[in-house]
Amino acid sequence: MTAPLPRRREQLVVPDLGLGAAPLAVSLWLVPTGATVLAGDRVVELVAGAATIDLEAPVSGRLVAQLAEEDEAVTAGSAIAEFEVDE
Repeated sequence: MTAPLPRRREQLVVPDLGLGAAPLAVSLWLVPTGATVLAGDRVVELVAGAATIDLEAPVSGRLVAQLAEEDEAVTAGSAIAEFEVDE
């Protein structure tokens, strides 16, 4: 009997939001670790000054790791979540 293949994982990376030097932080996780999501579901809310930005799941699957805590500063290009991808 062969072991099952590991599921492919994909990270959610903070995009360049064009906000210049405005500090950016995780405001609120909208989905708990372990939850199943569809590509395009809102999963985390970021805040930059008075602006609030929702980031969407890049894939359908299960959120397996939140790599940034609420109120933690983040920058464009940093991975903040990891998903196991539904194939």
